[in-house]
Amino acid sequence: MSERDTRFVELCPFRVREEGGEFLLLRRSATETVYPGLWQFVTGRVEEGERAAAAALRELREETGIAPERFWVVPAVNAFYDPAADAIRSVAVFAARLPRTGDVLLSAEHDAYEWLSAPEARRTLVWPAQRHCLDIVEQYILGGEEAGRLLALPL
Repeated sequence: MSERDTRFVELCPFRVREEGGEFLLLRRSATETVYPGLWQFVTGRVEEGERAAAAALRELREETGIAPERFWVVPAVNAFYDPAADAIRSVAVFAARLPRTGDVLLSAEHDAYEWLSAPEARRTLVWPAQRHCLDIVEQYILGGEEAGRLLALPL
């Protein structure tokens, strides 16, 4: 039986501009052993004794150097099978609204970033679950639906 590992988080960063929402995608460095060159949201592991929401905020700061203005839990959990570890990885998903302006300071884990519209981000993301989370953020959080208010978390 495969091990189940819930120590992973993913965060969908976005900003609101006059022309609409833009999503921040990061490209994994060529030196990364897992999926080099893959465009993704902010991702990472939950450290010992850390809560998932705190881990998502920490990973955002470490991978982009940006502090969010607002923060939400996304009502979805991504999951994937890791054949090297024979483990099922469950990933808690969050979203953060970032300031309209400011520099992205990449960590060594990534070598490029892009601010993309929702359609562009959807085309760039490889995994269906990430596209699904993008759709949730776009509809419920950026779209101003009641669920967005209910999903908000304190910073």
